[in-house]
Amino acid sequence: MLVAFSVTPLGVGEDVGEYVADAVRVVRESGLPNRTDAMFTTVEGDWDEVMDVVKRAVDAVAAKAPRVSLSLKADIRPGVTGALTSKIETIERYLEL
Repeated sequence: MLVAFSVTPLGVGEDVGEYVADAVRVVRESGLPNRTDAMFTTVEGDWDEVMDVVKRAVDAVAAKAPRVSLSLKADIRPGVTGALTSKIETIERYLEL
């Protein structure tokens, strides 16, 4: 499955980069395929692995923030691996036409 999620600390002011970095650090240290952009971090793995990483990322932010907002979107396709890169490669192929 692919999970795109965003963790936002609330009640800490406008500068949230340090808090978000704590969440991204958890994702990167998980060893699961992942990609972070300006809006979301996407992680690929099985249900339990991915949800554990999301929970730990939220917990990392919650350790420093009084409140946390989580947005999450999932693409669940059993038996499919490599979707994190293959979806982008497909779009790039069509853009080359």
